[in-house]
Formats: sequence, structure tokens, C-alpha cells
Amino acid sequence: MEIQTTTALKKLRELDQRVRIVKGGSAAGKTICILLILIDYAIRNKNKTISVVTSTVPALRRGAYRDFQQILKGLNRYKESQHNKTLMRYTFTSGSYIEFFSTESEERLRGARRTDLYCNESNTITLDMYQALAIRTSGTIWCDYNPTSLFWVDKELVGQPDTDYITLTYKDNEALPATVVKELEKAIPKAKTSEYWANFVRVYLKGETGNLEGACIPEWYEIPNIPEDAKLMGYGLDFGYSVDSSALIGLYKYNDAYIFDEMLYRKGMLNSDISQLLKNNDVREIIYADSSEPKSIAEIRNYGHQIFPVKKGRDSIVYGINLINQNKIYVTNRSKNLQQELRGYVWLQDKLGNTLQKPNPMNGDHAIDAARYIMMSVLENPHQGTYYIY
Repeated sequence: MEIQTTTALKKLRELDQRVRIVKGGSAAGKTICILLILIDYAIRNKNKTISVVTSTVPALRRGAYRDFQQILKGLNRYKESQHNKTLMRYTFTSGSYIEFFSTESEERLRGARRTDLYCNESNTITLDMYQALAIRTSGTIWCDYNPTSLFWVDKELVGQPDTDYITLTYKDNEALPATVVKELEKAIPKAKTSEYWANFVRVYLKGETGNLEGACIPEWYEIPNIPEDAKLMGYGLDFGYSVDSSALIGLYKYNDAYIFDEMLYRKGMLNSDISQLLKNNDVREIIYADSSEPKSIAEIRNYGHQIFPVKKGRDSIVYGINLINQNKIYVTNRSKNLQQELRGYVWLQDKLGNTLQKPNPMNGDHAIDAARYIMMSVLENPHQGTYYIY
């Protein structure tokens, strides 16, 4: 392997926080660059214990462990006598060593402590596994992953004060062969007409978070704004306060499709605050709200708004999801919280991996609930709130 200093390597060398999160697309050079940094660190520092961990041993052998050996050989630093292949451990003349193991090994997962940790493909391990490793690590923690979907890193680590967060793409990897670049970029024109390829480009070329496999609502499209000829059908409202956000979602009919538009997603909203927001935005259309909050509905109605409780049946959540999936759905560009929820809204699975008819919201479901309320109510009761004079 020929070692080359790339933009990706330069960017990673600038990170200086304890936890270093490296999100990136395909062929961005994440693994190679992190391993180069760890090898250099092990050579320059005495008696460091560095653990490289991923979900399975086969994944290690075909990934980080193989790359590690190729890097050492490319640097002319590999010595057979320093490599314990049984333990998958390489010891440097400094006394520092880099070991490789999987989270399948309960003993090593919750066993000895280390100075530094690299969670390779961290979206394949659980938060509990990460915590078990992190609390036994005194120094730097690296986490890398392809952002195929939202997962615990987004919720638990990103934005913390001791955390660096960076996105790399194939354009940061100048060592990438032109043939690979050409192959990756074949997806760009396809993305204009295919949601599958649009998601592929989002994840593997741009390094952006994609849609989950097993998503409850897999097919939806982003739209810059609401077209002038779209018809406003009403709003859905999900109540929150100190812990949960209140969410207000508008529903528009546009040709044979529907558009969701996020108007509110905020904690600490009193009913009087919600009423004031409705007045400030001249909201006069019908609103369907969470029926488990009759007092709040009555209070907002007393402020002069046309608000009704949504009708919830035994399987109203699944019914609402199916109703959304039966229609072509757009989500406005400004509806960031709704988009984030949709990308983390998956079907719950049992221990055998079988899909259950119950959502498992990885990033909340307040905006989705509001969207369900208005979609179910408008399509089931198209004339509610409309009065005729004979």
C-alpha cells in the first residue's frame, strides 16, 4: 500500500477533543487515516494500549485489521516477530501496542482498561457496548461510520463539549483511483429520478445522513417550498412541554400528492403561547390535536381556534403510518425536525430480528404524530369544520 498525505488525513490531525467522531461517505479514507494517526501515536509514545473494535471478527479481518497490516508494510515498519496473530495484537518497540477485537467478546468488552479506543464502523455496535468501552478508556476515543441512518452517536455524542465532529467525503481522499471516483459518480445522474440513488448519493458521496433500512415511512421527498397552487388542508398538533417538544405540522394537497410543513417544534410552550403563534401566523384552518389532552384542546378552542381531538382507534399509529405510505409525500426544506424524525423512525424488532408492527422512534416522533393526526383526520373526515347554508 502506497501511503499518501490526503486532505482527509490533514483534517483528522487537527482534531483535539477526547471524543472524535468521523462521519463520512464511501472511499473517504476514514479507516486508513485514523489507523495512520494511531500507528504514529503508538510509535512516538511509550506503553500505550490502543483498542480497535467493531461488531464482528470477520468485519475486522476484512476491514481495519487488514488495512493496519497493509499500512505497516507500506511504511516498511512491519515486523513479524512483533505481531501476535492469535490475539490480533501488534506491539511496537516503544512498548505500546494496538489490539483488535470484536464486541462479540464479552470478556474484552468489559475487561481490561486501555489508553485509547477506536470504534470502527460504530453504527454496528450498540450504545451499551460503546459505554462499556468508553468508561474503560482514559485517553482519546475515535468513532467512524457511514451515515446510512441516524443512530445513538447523533443523539448521545454529537454536540457534547468534549467532542469533535467532522464529515469526510471521497473528495477529501486524493489517493483514490480515478476508476473508483468514476464509479461513485455514476450515481449522480440517477439520483435525479430515483429515491434509492438519491439516498445513495446522500450517504456515500456527500457523507450526509440517509434513510434507515426498515423505516416506517421510507418514501418521502424534500421540496424547497410550498407551491402557490398547493391547497392548505389543516394542521396537526402534538402537545409537549418540559421534556417533549410541541409540534405543529401543516398539510397541503398538491396535485396527487401531499406536503407536510413544520410550523412549530419547541419545548416549554404553554397553550397561550401556542395560541399566540397561531394568531401571529394567521392560522384559521382546522387543527387536529392529541385527544389525550382534552383540557389543552378546550383551552386553545376558548382562545378562538378551530381545534378538534383526533380520533384514535386501537391501531391508530400503524393505520396512520400506512395512510401516509399510501400517498406521495413531500416535506418542506424548513421542516428539519420532521425530516430528522422520519430518518430515525423504524419498525421495532424482536430478539430474532423479526419486524414487529410497532414503531421504534430513534429520534422522537412528535412531528410525525402531528403529521399523522392531520393526515388521518382530513382523509377520513374531508368536510369536518366546513358548514353549509341551505
